[in-house]
Amino acid sequence: MNRNALITATMLLILLAPLSLMGQTGEEEPASLLSKGEYIPDIATFLNIGGNSPAGYSWDGESVFFRSSMSGASQIYRITEDGWPYQLTTFDDGIDFFVLSYGGAMGVIGASIGGSEQSQLYLMDTRTGRVLQLTSFEDVQTGSVTWATDDRSIFYRSNQENGRDFFIYRMDIATGEDKKIFGEEGGVGGYNYIADISHDGTKLIIANYTSNANNELYLLDLETGQYQKLNDDDHDVMHDSPTLMPDSKTIWLTCNDNKDGIQRLATMTIGDPKINFVDDGWIDPRWEIDGMHFSRDFRYQIAEVNEHGYMRLKMREFETRKEVPAPPLDGILGGGMFDQHGSCLVSFTGPTRAPDVWKWNPQTLELRQLTFSIYAGIDRNLFREPELVRFKSFDGLEIPAFLYLPPDYEQGKPIPFIVHAHGGPESQFKPYFLRNVQYLMLNGYGIFAVNPRGSSGYGRDYMNLDNYKLRKNSLKDYKASVDWLLENGYTKPGMIGIRGGSYGGYVVAGMITEYPDLFAAAIDIVGIVNFKTFLENTKPYRRHLREAEYGPLTDPEHLKNISPIHKAHLIKTPLLVVHGENDPRVPVDEARQILAAVAANGGIVDSLIFRDEGHGSGKRVNTIKEYRKQVEFFDRHLKLLDVDKKSN
Repeated sequence: MNRNALITATMLLILLAPLSLMGQTGEEEPASLLSKGEYIPDIATFLNIGGNSPAGYSWDGESVFFRSSMSGASQIYRITEDGWPYQLTTFDDGIDFFVLSYGGAMGVIGASIGGSEQSQLYLMDTRTGRVLQLTSFEDVQTGSVTWATDDRSIFYRSNQENGRDFFIYRMDIATGEDKKIFGEEGGVGGYNYIADISHDGTKLIIANYTSNANNELYLLDLETGQYQKLNDDDHDVMHDSPTLMPDSKTIWLTCNDNKDGIQRLATMTIGDPKINFVDDGWIDPRWEIDGMHFSRDFRYQIAEVNEHGYMRLKMREFETRKEVPAPPLDGILGGGMFDQHGSCLVSFTGPTRAPDVWKWNPQTLELRQLTFSIYAGIDRNLFREPELVRFKSFDGLEIPAFLYLPPDYEQGKPIPFIVHAHGGPESQFKPYFLRNVQYLMLNGYGIFAVNPRGSSGYGRDYMNLDNYKLRKNSLKDYKASVDWLLENGYTKPGMIGIRGGSYGGYVVAGMITEYPDLFAAAIDIVGIVNFKTFLENTKPYRRHLREAEYGPLTDPEHLKNISPIHKAHLIKTPLLVVHGENDPRVPVDEARQILAAVAANGGIVDSLIFRDEGHGSGKRVNTIKEYRKQVEFFDRHLKLLDVDKKSN
């Protein structure tokens, strides 16, 4: 035996000896120690847990594409014939989006720098990953890319004309020449989005958003350039997932123009604005539909159904309306990209499972996992599911929330708790796999993720309960969440923190100014603190949509009343502020305002400002740095009572 082999064998004996000895002496196995939380990796290890999601599926079924950040930034991969993940993109800051061509030989990549969200378009050869830059705009956002059915051109939206309005353009792939084909200032300007292209490739359905609660639909004839408005309503209505059927007359969509304000299946006919809701028993009317689409041959209809934040997948044969089985996977499902052979790609995840891509055939019932997220050496058995609970707010309204408890939680024993405020506000906390939440639970924290009034997923009326003058009512829901935790013995004063990002960052600042004695620690991530300066400085293309939610600049008194910066002198809570220098949504000046105000008043405040990030950290090195600081901050301020107790 040579020297290297001897060293290797000796090391193996040393490593394996404790395991065999523990088994022989009756001492606990390492797995038991792990399950008791006596050995838990640090937050950086948790943040190396992977995640993969479907990105494209060729119609012939030969090519599967997925998106993953396994390299440290979000990139596109192709699964090779032998199942190996072949990395196609290597953008330093990752990619923003990927759209596969009809033939599958090409794709369009959207990529920006430093979190600016000013995506440039790149044409990619999906076999080799070779890219050709298509656009080189400055301070322009492009997106909503849609391929022409002959793969000779692409359609996209861009605010290149004036920085404010998103018009629709067509680009010839061979020449790179582009031409505006929809939208005009003073007409159909604003926030346009390509919602569908017809089966024969001659028409586009374009959604024009006037707010996050209202949009209008237009049909554009690509041959004549003429367009017509499809809907005719005089109140807030959302028309989502519109699909023009092969008859070129019927449109299937989801719509909330009903008494419950719930997104449900519907149809409409070109030339007739009437919405006809489809009540054929396929979808439980209690639940909202988050998305609906068809397979390319219109054989299958697929719906993503939102059941209290858990996403379920429903499939049926469209012609017969016969439901076909969804994949037998117990968790959160999404996607449903079909090939011509009847197989589809789905995403599968859950509170304790990182997302992966699976292939499913509803006719043969063949199921196969295609990607395998790494867990960074962490046993999935350590992870815990949340409990869906409801509590009553100040006016009797029931508020849903997800309650996360540590594995060793003892009923009635107060523990440090973090209230989590989601962004939006027209968004919803969903119990997807959250690496940092699992880490915090294993380190003794409880997390309470609230879906206050103003959240989506519960119908139009619930979502509108915090609009404009009602803004602070959503803060009262968070106050009620803390009251519920205290009343049920989950925690106690001095052990409660709050964190949130984007609009959730505003919630954090709002809560520590409206209720200065409620929290012992607060983390504001890319949050709004001054609605006047936020609306003045956010990108012009976003201003109108946000004024519809928060209130217009023409009402300065209201904006002042809801802005935490004007009550910063009341802040007693230790505060950590995280932001990106390149944030196009909530400019970094919001962070600097609150930092300066708290410091001037002698408060406890810390910050983490990333020069190479935008609306949240996207690079793994920065994400690790941010969450390490979050953990240290909460440990220092929320576990103080435990430390004092032990010292006494």
